[in-house]
Amino acid sequence: MKIVTPEQLHQLTESACASPRLRKNLNLHTSDLSRCHRLLNAVEPASYIRPHRHLDCEKDEAFVLISGRLGVIQFSDAGDVTETVILSRQSGILIADVPSGVFHTAVSLEHGTVFFESKSGPYLPLEGPEVPAWAPSEGDAGAVAYLEQLRLQLGP
Repeated sequence: MKIVTPEQLHQLTESACASPRLRKNLNLHTSDLSRCHRLLNAVEPASYIRPHRHLDCEKDEAFVLISGRLGVIQFSDAGDVTETVILSRQSGILIADVPSGVFHTAVSLEHGTVFFESKSGPYLPLEGPEVPAWAPSEGDAGAVAYLEQLRLQLGP
């Protein structure tokens, strides 16, 4: 049995803070080839997760908030925001489930944000029509400004 303690969550957050990408995951599944991926993601506010979609019809993606605040944003194929939600204990909204084929991203809204993620495997790098031309790649010069625009979509 695998268990997760508050100390492990704290260590995961510290690892995310020390990571150049400002995020770190803890896989609960045994392999990238596993058919069911279950993991914890620690994501800091300056971490940019490029919008993407999973075209495999079995790759719906669930986000379950553990700590902090997390914005989840869905987009049209053209890049227009179609839906937003903020997961937080204060609001009582703790879970968002994004259907396969829908462009989406997650935005950390406070230090110490950790969420549980579940989707079908295996892990395959995103490519082609799964990554939109309208969103900058991670590390591109425009990524920081785009992340700030995403934050504005989530409100104050």
